Amino acid sequence: MKIPSFAVGISAALLLAVPSVALAQSAPPSTPAPARAAIANRVEQRIKSLHAQLMITSSEAPQWAAVAQAMRDDADTVGALIRQRMEKVGTMNAVDDLRAYQAIAEAHAAGVANLVSAFEALYAVMPPRQQKNADVVFAKAMHRRAAKK
Repeated sequence: MKIPSFAVGISAALLLAVPSVALAQSAPPSTPAPARAAIANRVEQRIKSLHAQLMITSSEAPQWAAVAQAMRDDADTVGALIRQRMEKVGTMNAVDDLRAYQAIAEAHAAGVANLVSAFEALYAVMPPRQQKNADVVFAKAMHRRAAKK
């Protein structure tokens, strides 16, 4: 099954909004409230940026709300799992650490699946011109990330 380019793009966009596991591994054992607020702020900034770039109309607001909520939910779920992992960092053995990482990866995959479903509903109500714009928005984001590597 071929994954639509917008699905790849939206999942990549979400990766920018969700705290990275690599960053979490070097974070202190417990994420303080200000750090959690900063992560939530970054997610909200990404949501606002995508809203503007995708030129979401008032008639698309219900579908957009589902996309934004999927992004928030994934960030919350993955963030909580990362915090749990970091709280146990001194007591886990290698297997426990890998299982915790697996839980984070699986939660993120489930979050991306929810995001794709929500975005598909939004994409379906967009007129062709706006769909093409969405394709370009996500293609540009993919190129920027590839250039950083």
